[in-house]
Amino acid sequence: MRISQHPQRVALHNEIHARPPQALEVPLAISHVVMGCDAQQREASREHLAELARNHHLSAPDASSTHVRMDLGLFRLRWELHTEFVSWTFMRNLDPEGFGEREPVTAMQGVAQQWLDALPGQCLAGVHCWVLAQQSFGGGSLVKHVLNEDTLLASRVCNGLADLYADFTLHADGFSRMVLLCEGVAPRRLGRLVQCLLEIETYRMAALLGLPAAREAAVVLACAERELAELAHAIRAATRDDEAQLLDRLTRLAAQVESQHATTHARFSASAAYFELVDKRIADLSEVPVPGLQTVREFMERRLTPARSTCAWASRRQDALSQRVSRISSLLRTRVEIEQQQSSQALLEAMNDRQGMQLQLQSTVEGLSVAAITYYIVGLISYLAKGALHWGWPWSGELTAAAAIPAVALGVWWSLRRMHRRVFHG
Repeated sequence: MRISQHPQRVALHNEIHARPPQALEVPLAISHVVMGCDAQQREASREHLAELARNHHLSAPDASSTHVRMDLGLFRLRWELHTEFVSWTFMRNLDPEGFGEREPVTAMQGVAQQWLDALPGQCLAGVHCWVLAQQSFGGGSLVKHVLNEDTLLASRVCNGLADLYADFTLHADGFSRMVLLCEGVAPRRLGRLVQCLLEIETYRMAALLGLPAAREAAVVLACAERELAELAHAIRAATRDDEAQLLDRLTRLAAQVESQHATTHARFSASAAYFELVDKRIADLSEVPVPGLQTVREFMERRLTPARSTCAWASRRQDALSQRVSRISSLLRTRVEIEQQQSSQALLEAMNDRQGMQLQLQSTVEGLSVAAITYYIVGLISYLAKGALHWGWPWSGELTAAAAIPAVALGVWWSLRRMHRRVFHG
């Protein structure tokens, strides 16, 4: 096409094909491992996958790929890179003969143990799944050798085409277990069903990462709420001298609350998103109950709801506490501002009083100034009159000075008043 293309068009278009389900055929053993990884460990995981490929004389995966499938002979591998974790899914064909009568073979038994032990990250989830053809199956042997009877779940899934048995219990090898009995399910539909089951366990564990953070936050929030209550009570009885100390304590508390909120907000948001994915995957199973046993939906609703509520409650509690701290901070600042305004008003009144006194003093000084200026001018007139006697001036200097005093005093007073009006009244 000659039309100018958006630089992200191809990547965005292919996003719906980023992790397509794999066509599967029964009988099959599957082992799914989820490793929690940081950014450095995710890159190390890619190198670990490349090492496995080289050991089996295969080309290394592309450096930008987030989803890789490999056929390694004894087993097949599906590798997926996510934001917080990396999933490794191992698959191998299974001999169904005698299944349920002894400890079943897992897909990971064909993988080198040394390479498995070196998987980057920390194991977050692990599940073994066996997919078998629908047949008469001894429930007693299934429970005895494969699943835990105390926590056994069962339901008909995929519109009644398959029977799902699970226990969501960690067995001696650290893995939970699922058994899927199906008949007449198309390979790609079976692949979607298995992927849905594995994602339920993956997202369930990822969602529960918010629970420890919620419990830790509850301790911090309880202390902060007590501190806030004490501050609110102290503000009611505080004097002007106490306000600076109270404002400092309130500022420190606000910083503590916001710091803790910033630390856990991303975790709680991620947990909420993972819980929604778990709900969506369970809905995709289209479960039909098996008499006498819980379905996956019933089990998850009963067991996951408290954890989900705890995470949501911690998040809401943080928001509410942050708002309360903000309101009390605004209240205390308003009180301080009002007192500052009152102090400023008192200061302005004192300045007005001092200005009035200065005006009175200035009026007194102006009266003295009129007398002093008049005295000097009259003295000059006296000297002038004495000198003018030689040119025929008829009055003596003293008489001339006495006669000039009223006129000089009036002129000086009028001049000062005029200058005063120009200065103070424009």
